[in-house]
Amino acid sequence: MTITVKTSEKTRELMKEFYEELKRDKTPPYAIFQAVDGDTVVTLYESGKAVFQGRDADLASDYWVETEKINSGTVTVTNSEDKKKKEEEEFDTKKYMYVDSVGSDEVGTGDYFGPIVVTASYVKREDVAFLKELGCTDSKKLTDEKILKIAPIIAKKIQYKSLILSNTDYNNYHSKYNMNKVKAILHNKVLLEIMETKPHVDYIIIDEFAKEFVYYNYLKETPKVQRNITFMTKAESKNMAVACSSIICRYLFLKEYEKLNKKYNIIFPKGAGEKVDEVGKQLVNKYGKDILKEIAKLSFKNTEKIINN
Repeated sequence: MTITVKTSEKTRELMKEFYEELKRDKTPPYAIFQAVDGDTVVTLYESGKAVFQGRDADLASDYWVETEKINSGTVTVTNSEDKKKKEEEEFDTKKYMYVDSVGSDEVGTGDYFGPIVVTASYVKREDVAFLKELGCTDSKKLTDEKILKIAPIIAKKIQYKSLILSNTDYNNYHSKYNMNKVKAILHNKVLLEIMETKPHVDYIIIDEFAKEFVYYNYLKETPKVQRNITFMTKAESKNMAVACSSIICRYLFLKEYEKLNKKYNIIFPKGAGEKVDEVGKQLVNKYGKDILKEIAKLSFKNTEKIINN
């Protein structure tokens, strides 16, 4: 790991004093000094750049980052690992964006109330430009208003399959399986459905929630399993089919939330925070604790807080 910190004159003077007894006899060209601090080599250059290289470079640089903030008010830091990740993401985007692909994603697994929605979409490479212009990207980066506006347009443009898992069904599933196994089963179902239409694909992509071998292990008891899948982190920003699936999932999720709000005449909060607990307690007081089986994911810690308080 290599971390570079841009330092002021005041910080440089402190560094020279701090590393005095750790300095090497020889220094690289244009360097003020080079020192060895445990598993980290520290080089301070005349330009003001302090370069930390080694296994503990992040730990060794933290102190000087904070020192520079105090001395200058701001600090410029570059990390080789961050740069490498960015380059890898840019490569993936170029490779997987303008292609014929099927991609799947899910919404609702982090929300106490509301269903889990999983969607697989088929996007042809010739439709990518239109979808990008429309604003298709990771649904987490879009407002609910934007999603409600563009999702119906996307649904008319592309082929997709969605599955909505009610909380009643989720609670039955979760009595036997953990959340990731439930997700694997649902992704497999929608992918099989859309692949039955025999689309031409360069890639089948899942926004990775489990490593490939773990995913397929979850499905070892499933009679028919979709294979040849590419598992990818942050896939919504790298592949248009996954982005569309993300948006359609969120759209359907929001529509299900609207139904809940109307049915119980209450605004259901999203997520799993304190507001969720407050609404849960109100509903239990009014309808009894069995209501949670229909509207909530009982496996969440919120259930215990709601029932016992």
